[in-house]
Amino acid sequence: MSDFPFDAVIFDCDGVLVDSEPITNRVISEMLNELGWSIGIEETMRIFVGKTVRDEAAQIEAHTGFAVTSEWLAQFRARRNEALERDLVEIRGAPAAVRALHRTLGGRIAVASGADKPKVEMQLAKVGILECFDGHVFSGHDMARSKPYPDVYLAAAAALGVDPARCAVVEDTATGITAGVAAGATVFGYSPKVVGQQSPDALRAAGAVAVFEDMNQLHALLAGWTDASRAA
Repeated sequence: MSDFPFDAVIFDCDGVLVDSEPITNRVISEMLNELGWSIGIEETMRIFVGKTVRDEAAQIEAHTGFAVTSEWLAQFRARRNEALERDLVEIRGAPAAVRALHRTLGGRIAVASGADKPKVEMQLAKVGILECFDGHVFSGHDMARSKPYPDVYLAAAAALGVDPARCAVVEDTATGITAGVAAGATVFGYSPKVVGQQSPDALRAAGAVAVFEDMNQLHALLAGWTDASRAA
């Protein structure tokens, strides 16, 4: 532990720990088509990944004439959660990476997500890693501002009792990376070669100090990180 270059690691959830984005965006696509917006999953992923449906309410209304209501959002969450409960799987290698970092850091790990907390906890439980976070699960819905603002990452670092500057953040979107950088953390971008994933260049442009494509690489990447690594 004494040689590990970070005092804590904070993970995004969707697209980093669980492979939820294709499932969620399938539901978004279905519901927007029902409102009259002919949109496919790849396009919804381009628009909505890293954001909440609520954040894009103006765009939904512009395409459909429908003003997003709390009732419609509740219906979306119910349909989304049903699909996630049925189809969700972990990101390959993520549970092992979480458990390894939990051991290395004496439990100082957390999740900081833009999604609602019940969804995040349900997903972590489904893939068997909720207990690793010991209640340190934070949602942008519970903050004054969600990502790309740093609030959720600052809250996670404070709960862990760690200076944000001593935290590593793991993110897969430019929005999330912007939030982690704004919090003062060192942010690592996860960019697997899959459809809909933001490119390594986009993640670096947002402030990721390094980009990797396999969660099995994460522990070694963090353990070996130095200021010289940034310049390499």
